[in-house]
Amino acid sequence: MTKYWQVSLIILVVAITSGCQDATIEVDDGGVFEETDWRGRWTLVNYWAEWCGPCRDEIPELNEIQKMGSEVGVHVVGVNYDGVEGDALTSLIKTMGINFPVLLEDPRLRWELAVPTILPTTLLINPNGELVTILIGPQTVESLLEAVGTAQVSAATAPAPVWG
Repeated sequence: MTKYWQVSLIILVVAITSGCQDATIEVDDGGVFEETDWRGRWTLVNYWAEWCGPCRDEIPELNEIQKMGSEVGVHVVGVNYDGVEGDALTSLIKTMGINFPVLLEDPRLRWELAVPTILPTTLLINPNGELVTILIGPQTVESLLEAVGTAQVSAATAPAPVWG
């Protein structure tokens, strides 16, 4: 009977700690974007496609936000809408002039979202890893910084929860 409890305890510990491991998503440059990367700073998750003209127009704006990086406390990651992979994705990123990491896996399920139906679509994720808003259509540096600023003000001025 004692052996049964020991085995059960080991299984329970493994089950609990395996859920605590950080989920990682591979990035186009061979690196990884870890669960902890969603925390501590604002993240823009941008959905783009080669055939999307507004996406092409928006990429320099996203590159600029990524370049500003820690100065504005925001970073950018992209998701290729068409699921292009491997050398084709690397070539496409170069051709389109993308200077921010492109995730090799779509993270939208972590926020229980459907596939975007309009491109470009940008998810604004707060420093706690929570989806704050979805921006539809091409954005500019100004509109992206405004969205982050508005979300920061909303978070700072939100009333404290009342526990009953």
